[in-house]
Amino acid sequence: MNTHNETLAHHGHAHHAADHGHDHHDDHDDDGGASHSTLSGYVTGFVLSVILTVIPFWIVMGNIFENATTTSMVVLGLAAVQIVVHMIYFLHMNFKSEGGWNMLALIFTIMVVVITLAGSLWVMYHLNTNMMPTMTHEMK
Repeated sequence: MNTHNETLAHHGHAHHAADHGHDHHDDHDDDGGASHSTLSGYVTGFVLSVILTVIPFWIVMGNIFENATTTSMVVLGLAAVQIVVHMIYFLHMNFKSEGGWNMLALIFTIMVVVITLAGSLWVMYHLNTNMMPTMTHEMK
């Protein structure tokens, strides 16, 4: 007749013998939901980063767009894409890492920043428009 400790030792779980029936899981899942860094992943991230850096320089130095606003929007869009590339390939952030909490915290932070910036710009625009009407007429 096998005792509890003998059964645990037989199955290779002798370190759990002193737990007296408590279910502790000391097995560390090496995957952990996070993507592992590999040389090919880093090279891919580096190449994408270089491309996403060279394109805005080419757009600005080559005067590709006549309108400065269009140039600014394209450069800002490429910057946002480069931020995502860095987060995925170098910071290893995805919806699986840390059970999704990293991405949830990032999304919350982005929402707070966007609301703060949009609200600040909205308030400044309306203060400029509504509080200083004589200044805009005199400037014309």
